[in-house]
Amino acid sequence: MPSATLTSSRLTPCQEKAFEMLQREGNIFLTGAAGTGKSYLLEQYLARKPTEEFPIVASTGAAAVIVGGRTFHSFFGLGILEGGIEATVQRAMRSRRLILRLQRACCVIIDEISMLSGTTLLAADRIARRARHCDQPWGGLRIIVVGDFAQLPPVTPGSEQKDWAFLHGVWQESAFQPALLSTVMRTQDTDFLDVLNFIRGGIVNDQVRQFLNDHTADALEQADAPRLYPHRSKADAYNELQLATIPGSPRAFPTKYEGDERAMLSGKRSLPIPEVLTLKVGALVMLRKNDPSEERRYVNGSLGYVQAITEDSLHIRLHSGDGIEVERTTFTCLDGDGNVVLAAYNFPVTLAWATTIHKAQGATMDCMMVDLASLWEPGQAYVALSRVRSGAGVFVERWSASSIRAEPLVTELYDTLAAEMKTYVPRPLYQPVIVAPEQKEKKKREAPTHGVKQWRAGKIRELITRQVSFEEMVAACGLKPDRVLLYIEEFLEQGKALSLGHLIEGLPDVDTMRSAFEEHGTLRLRPVFDALQERIPYTTLRLVRCVVVAERGE
Repeated sequence: MPSATLTSSRLTPCQEKAFEMLQREGNIFLTGAAGTGKSYLLEQYLARKPTEEFPIVASTGAAAVIVGGRTFHSFFGLGILEGGIEATVQRAMRSRRLILRLQRACCVIIDEISMLSGTTLLAADRIARRARHCDQPWGGLRIIVVGDFAQLPPVTPGSEQKDWAFLHGVWQESAFQPALLSTVMRTQDTDFLDVLNFIRGGIVNDQVRQFLNDHTADALEQADAPRLYPHRSKADAYNELQLATIPGSPRAFPTKYEGDERAMLSGKRSLPIPEVLTLKVGALVMLRKNDPSEERRYVNGSLGYVQAITEDSLHIRLHSGDGIEVERTTFTCLDGDGNVVLAAYNFPVTLAWATTIHKAQGATMDCMMVDLASLWEPGQAYVALSRVRSGAGVFVERWSASSIRAEPLVTELYDTLAAEMKTYVPRPLYQPVIVAPEQKEKKKREAPTHGVKQWRAGKIRELITRQVSFEEMVAACGLKPDRVLLYIEEFLEQGKALSLGHLIEGLPDVDTMRSAFEEHGTLRLRPVFDALQERIPYTTLRLVRCVVVAERGE
């Protein structure tokens, strides 16, 4: 396992084993309790892998924004499953773009799997089989699912019985090999870990009762601890109330959006920042992105107080004692093809006196005050309490034993997974199946002729030869810029020699973008996007990448 040794010094023993499993054949279920490093391990595995061939999708829009991917529903063209599975498959098969991206992919990573229903998983599997002309599970795609079924469950409209993905036939057909992480990295508080494990299993024993009673506190005495509520309305109201108690005039920073109207309507709900960010000096805020620098002074969920506010930056004193300066940054929503359909630009913070349990998922907090009296979903209490680094940071407003719930089927599942891990037998190393350019050409010759597409391809080749600017090319073809880039990328994949330098003449920051591609490679756009501090739109980066690839003859 040569790749695993490169990072083994930074991994726990269970992470090392899981990392080695990720590099071997077969579908994988990467799972473990909150704080075991699932996201970190996945990041290590995907380093320098092309997003077209290793796309990341997530069960919700909010999760997709965090992992820099797209939603499961948009990637597989599911919509709202109107008319049932077969009608959904038929609609999806009318999208040439969807078929193309499924044929380009070799491994799909599905994050926050617990919130996807078995029916949704089955529909995606059927679409993948049809699009790839292969009746194997997922049409021969390798699938890596990531998440923890002991956390938030799937939404199952009109049914009391949860449609858990792991109970569905498609899960059994997929033959997921469990990669179970057991070492919690978020906290080293062993007594607190014991309590969390009991709550994860829905067990309210003397140790759990004593912990919750000992940590029950007067809300007024814990003003610095952010509140976690099950409902957004309570969280918003509490934040507004606390902000009003700080003297001085508030500063309002409207979030700037770029994207089409349809994407804005659906995408705004997925973003971790509000439409208008209202702040005062002294406000308690939560960072909603990890520190992009190598110093890693803060993570998504870090808390601090605003010390100073300017038009371009916020000065924040973290609870750790560090002082940081935060500039505005961009959050993006992607469509099924990975194109940016909505970009939101603002400071990456939210008021942190209160948030919802759902929005806190994935965050690491120093302390919190939580109401555990009227929860209704299995796993809610566990998600809330597992956000903090130690038991000392937990303050309970009130609690009831009925709120601490676990799904017995989930508990049984994890007992089975632990047993399977003990009998794991290494498989051969995974070799991505990349369709060679000549094979793609053969498939295209065998496929039905699409006159419009052929005309557009010929038109774009002609405009490239004439050295027409990119803007003129887009106008002449009547297409969106991302669609024109898709044609150019296909030309390059087919090995066609193109002279594209004229397309970026006069473009600002070209040398900076070239240097970033030189350092991070051309396989994935995300590392370049991050390295440039998310200032450059994905469309511009794709254009520059095309020029760089054409010049290198890759």
